[in-house]
Amino acid sequence: MNISVAGIAGKSGKIFVARRKMGGDMGGKWEFPGGKVEEGENEEACIVREFFEEFNVGIRCGKFLGESSFEHKGIKRVLKAYSVYFLSFDLTLNEHDEWRWVDISEIKTLDFTPSDLMLLPFIGSKTGEE
Repeated sequence: MNISVAGIAGKSGKIFVARRKMGGDMGGKWEFPGGKVEEGENEEACIVREFFEEFNVGIRCGKFLGESSFEHKGIKRVLKAYSVYFLSFDLTLNEHDEWRWVDISEIKTLDFTPSDLMLLPFIGSKTGEE
């Protein structure tokens, strides 16, 4: 089974989201950052690696929030959400062209990836806050 992870960070009741650069299946779509778990890698290490690759920033992985299952190009996939905490916030956008802190209600107004939208029931307004 193909497993991906999504990091959910919160600040002042808002959730961190980012828009992927144009190109590929998910180009131009908003998402909770993360990616595919590589062979021999655990989910928490994957989320830390993905945030470093995508934003050149360190994070700490928190608790598991929930998961959704979906099919993409005929392949069954599982997307697991974890709360994450930024260790700093000096972001470099390597795979995205924009980021925002948004209210959960605002997420539905963005062109969001369908798989990430399925995680909304697991996300509280204070997710990812210390």
